[in-house]
Amino acid sequence: MTLPTLIIAACFLAFVFVVLLFGGPSVSKAKSRRLAMMKDRHAASTEAVVAAQMRKTIQAASGQGSSLTSLMPRREQMELRLRRTGKGWTVSQYMFASMGLFVVMTGALLVLRTPFVLAALIGVMAAVGLPYLATGRLIKRRVAAFNARFPDAIDLLVRGLKSGLPVTETFQVVSQELPGPVGEEFRGVVERIRIGNTMEAALQESAEMLATPEFQFFCITIAIQRETGGNLAETLGNLSDVLRKRAQMKLKIRAMSSEAKASAYIVGALPFFVFGIVWTMNPEYLSGFFHEQRLIVTGLGGLVWMSIGAFIMSRMISFEI
Repeated sequence: MTLPTLIIAACFLAFVFVVLLFGGPSVSKAKSRRLAMMKDRHAASTEAVVAAQMRKTIQAASGQGSSLTSLMPRREQMELRLRRTGKGWTVSQYMFASMGLFVVMTGALLVLRTPFVLAALIGVMAAVGLPYLATGRLIKRRVAAFNARFPDAIDLLVRGLKSGLPVTETFQVVSQELPGPVGEEFRGVVERIRIGNTMEAALQESAEMLATPEFQFFCITIAIQRETGGNLAETLGNLSDVLRKRAQMKLKIRAMSSEAKASAYIVGALPFFVFGIVWTMNPEYLSGFFHEQRLIVTGLGGLVWMSIGAFIMSRMISFEI
């Protein structure tokens, strides 16, 4: 077995050891689960019993997977994040993808004769950061697709209510007529209502899944109308108009800030572009950044300051509507 292979195997084992060391089971989470089991055992209402059965089913299904997933810290949040992507990925797949990325990145850097500590550090950063950024991008894309078609779903609900259909039937129509994330979320709402959840609870679960203010406005509208009464079709029509105006305002802000974003991308990519050109033409001139400690510290400091500047610029062009 060659030396690079041994180094890659050692990096992989070190990564697994770190996961096992810092991702062990939490005592507070175990206590919370025991308290939840006691509450479910003495639940009085039908809705509480149904919710308890659903939690038991989900826990049983998740327990059939790999035992490695139980070692991940904040596993529930990661499961929710993966469900938000709409891809059906599991925590086990996410962890194995991260480990594989760590091994590939670290091994490639070691083949290029990068120092072991720097290669391992870059490998850990890639294994932790790239899958997280990828899932975040997928979530953002799915939420954007949902918000783009959500006013059409509300208009379809309004037409169904004006024709005399009940609210649950209009939800079923939307789930069948509209494709993509809108149909999937309304289909989930209909299924949760069928198994015994209230409409408010079913809508709130979808709102927590999407984490978007547009759907939260819709849930609040439905809840207020069911408590106080009134013309739901007219209220939803006004909500659809408000959501369309919000979308137009977001597009206007994106157009006005596009020039600043382009300038930030050019300025931020220029150092890396120049580094790559110089490295291609004269590798020895920049080789000190990979083995001299002072240059390594200087390079990492420059990356940190550039990251701070990019974060500040991103917050300056970010507006809440």
